[in-house]
Parts: sequence; C-alpha cells; structure tokens
Amino acid sequence: MTAGLPELDPVIHAQARLRVTVALAALPSGDRITFPRLQELLDMTAGNLSTHLRKLEDAGYVEITKTHQRRTPVTYVELTPKGRRAFEDYSAALKEMLT
Repeated sequence: MTAGLPELDPVIHAQARLRVTVALAALPSGDRITFPRLQELLDMTAGNLSTHLRKLEDAGYVEITKTHQRRTPVTYVELTPKGRRAFEDYSAALKEMLT
C-alpha cells in the first residue's frame, strides 16, 4: 500500500494484459475461448497476444490448452480461479482508489 492507496497487481495492470484479463473474466467461470477469437476481440497481433498470455500464464492467471479438432490444431485460453480472484482483487483495489 502506497500513501494509503492499495497496490495494483503489476501483472494485470499493463494495458494489454488488463484487456486480456477483462475479456476472459467476462466468460463464465470454467469457460474458454480460442486464441484466434480472443485475438480478434482484442485486435492484437498473434505475437503480441502470445507475449502477454505467457506473462499471465507464468503468474498462474491463465491456462493455455493446445488440442486438435480433427487434424486442425486449436489453442484455448481460459482464466484460472487464481486469475479470476486476482482480477476481482485488482478491480476492488481500483474502485477503492477512485472513491
């Protein structure tokens, strides 16, 4: 806490990662989205999205699942329970700062 204000999670606070987290938090708990759909929603390049997803994955906030549908590879992204809690804490801290 700095000067009476709560700390904001630096993993989520970066603009691109905040956008990713917000998009994933909008999904019902346990639901997931394909990488290309998330990329389209966020209007991000594949490389940029991959970089930010890796940081979120390293923190345990997202889970990446690679599988196949028939012979086509598919990558799914979902917010973990830890990630959902971190986003809720981040949102609460931000609200506290603004009130």
